[in-house]
Amino acid sequence: MVDASQIKEHMEVVGADGVHVGKVDHMDGDRIKLTRKDEAHGQSKDHHHYLPLADVASVDGGKLWLSANAANAAQLFQEKDGSPIEDSL
Repeated sequence: MVDASQIKEHMEVVGADGVHVGKVDHMDGDRIKLTRKDEAHGQSKDHHHYLPLADVASVDGGKLWLSANAANAAQLFQEKDGSPIEDSL
């Protein structure tokens, strides 16, 4: 498992295929809180999404790499209460 201390604010989140998925806002317990707005990914939600630390494959090259490809990454994201998100990125 990735060491949470390696994860930094505004770090780029990419899928296993290297495609941009989001940006880190900060760590929140054992989950990563993602920024609300991310123009590079067309995301302008009115609330944050979360990503379980267990779904991170590695931190390398200044990027947080997910265990899933970008196309499947939305399935990993959670709402604040830990429930799966209802909408896609």
